[in-house]
Amino acid sequence: MAYKKNIAALLQQVHEMTSVLDNIGSYVYCKNLAGKYTYVNADVAALFQTSVQDIIGKDDSHFFDLNVLDELLKNDRKVIFGKVSLAFEESNLIKSTGKVHTYKTIKNPIFNEMGEIIGLSGISTDITMQKLLEEDNQDQKHLFDVILNNIDAYIYMKDAKRRYRYVNRRVAELIGLPAEEIIGKLDTDVVSPSYADHFWQTDKLAFEGNEKVVINETVESPDKKTQHYLSTKVPFQLRGDMRTMIAFSTNVTELYQLKEKFEQLANTDVLTSIYNRRYFFDNANREFNRAKRHQQALAVISLDVDHFKTVNDQYGHPVGDQVLIKIAQLITPTIRAEDIFARIGGEEFSILLPNISLSQSLQAAERLRDLLDKKPILINKNIMLSIKISLGVSVLKASDNCFQDLYARSDSALYQAKSQGRNHVYLID
Repeated sequence: MAYKKNIAALLQQVHEMTSVLDNIGSYVYCKNLAGKYTYVNADVAALFQTSVQDIIGKDDSHFFDLNVLDELLKNDRKVIFGKVSLAFEESNLIKSTGKVHTYKTIKNPIFNEMGEIIGLSGISTDITMQKLLEEDNQDQKHLFDVILNNIDAYIYMKDAKRRYRYVNRRVAELIGLPAEEIIGKLDTDVVSPSYADHFWQTDKLAFEGNEKVVINETVESPDKKTQHYLSTKVPFQLRGDMRTMIAFSTNVTELYQLKEKFEQLANTDVLTSIYNRRYFFDNANREFNRAKRHQQALAVISLDVDHFKTVNDQYGHPVGDQVLIKIAQLITPTIRAEDIFARIGGEEFSILLPNISLSQSLQAAERLRDLLDKKPILINKNIMLSIKISLGVSVLKASDNCFQDLYARSDSALYQAKSQGRNHVYLID
């Protein structure tokens, strides 16, 4: 009776163990020294698309195409002949499906009571999908690296502690270190503290506001040249609570230089290279308002080249143009830094003089008249011209409502100077 109970208990244990192994979610099997299966669980039978009974006693040549992938036999031999346990990845081509599967496998030698090896046991977990996902992730990472490394922008990721999490090739080249030596380090570890602090001031705006920031950044490069960047900085949550920021910065220095050049051209008289009429009146209106608000002095000198039509008629317009250029070149060094000297049109010029008294403005105008009166202008090394100018002066009055009131008086004063025989200075206060 006890014997039958022991047998029943043993069978129950075998049934339970078989049930566990059949539902473990991995391929479990045993082989003898000849490589023939002595045990397989239900998952192995499902993989081979046959019954457990049809597998027992057969070797792997019935189920795998070992001519294509013979890793399985090599690993079995290592376990049996080396009497060692192995953990590895192996790939096999299943004959019944024609598909290649990849497994994470652990194989152990099986010994009898005498310590003699009699076979091996194995447990293999199918990681085919995992490997495909890993390969796909690697392909995507490679694709992203190719894209990000060839975009004409500096791209980097920092966490809230100022540690780099990613840099593309352009950032690595800018810093002067390989990307792998930058990632994981603080910005102050790889660039100068002042440079790092400058960019961190805008980096942290993305963290503090938790929203995208678009900003212009200006820095001085190591070669002392000013560089301009248009940067977009986006906060990003990485792996749980890790706060990061992704920045895309484009060097727009050339655009800034073009913008400055266009602004200069817009404000400059093409012929004489001094300020033009638009710049003069824009700034004159601002200076007028400032002077009125702070009750400060302001003066205007309007000047015109005497008998300029005669020069054009006698020598031609190219010579007339050279005369205007020479006049601008003579006057420019004599005026103050805060004065605005402009060509208003034709042969007419104006000078705006902030913070200057009536007597000082008259003296300035007289110096200019005297300068041209005593210094003939040489054109093309063979034409010497005695050029005279007439000048009208006006100063700001309490009753002036706009700059045009002040300017109109200087223009009237210029007309009076010409009426009195030219080569004169006339004041209307």
